[in-house]
Amino acid sequence: MDNKIAAVILGAGKGTRMKSDKPKVLMPVCGKPMIKHIIETLETIPVDEIVTVISPEGDEVAKTVAPYKTCVQNAQLGTGHAVNCAKDLLKGFTGPVLVIFGDTPLITKKTFERSIDKVKEGFAVVVLGFRPEDAGRYGRLVMKGNELERIVEFKDASEEEKAIDFCNSGFMAFDGKYLFEILARIGNKNAAGEFYLTDAVEVAHQMGLKCTAFEGKPEEVASANTLEELALLETYAKARG
Repeated sequence: MDNKIAAVILGAGKGTRMKSDKPKVLMPVCGKPMIKHIIETLETIPVDEIVTVISPEGDEVAKTVAPYKTCVQNAQLGTGHAVNCAKDLLKGFTGPVLVIFGDTPLITKKTFERSIDKVKEGFAVVVLGFRPEDAGRYGRLVMKGNELERIVEFKDASEEEKAIDFCNSGFMAFDGKYLFEILARIGNKNAAGEFYLTDAVEVAHQMGLKCTAFEGKPEEVASANTLEELALLETYAKARG
């Protein structure tokens, strides 16, 4: 395995629910765009390649993340499709690849490093889980020992699966050797007609690869879709100091 580390940040989301024309990842937390918090944490590891997936109107995001590279997701066809947009920029990359949602600015260096270690241990897909006070509508992580069997979306979960309190945070790490082969096998036969990154676990198992999940703190994986959630992120960030 390549010792180099890459990160793909998903930054194509719009800030419509924030009642803003700004792209969501540029909304400020403690006076700094969310995406800058992520990049600064990645730089402390350090990560060798950082690619941000932007929308066709994402010039402002591209400027904010410069000198790091960007690629454009021309159509919103799901999270799996978004990561696949980085394929040409990461051609031949075989080290660990972190896939980070641009609106989760508080994931720590330690957590990123734990996910990298898990990939190096031989897991092709690594998921960061957490146990929220209210598991609500989060996807559930179905474990068997230390192996992740599958991610079940809340709407597809049985009563038994809904009782699981170990939830999907969205952050994942992959073995770069398999990432784009896994993405190529993800289908879009679902109600939205989208390619979901969470299906990577099922695909990896079909390929005979191992998957795992480990636990992070709920405030670390907090994301922001609304102004209320943005204010909460600010509170968490200040509490961390």
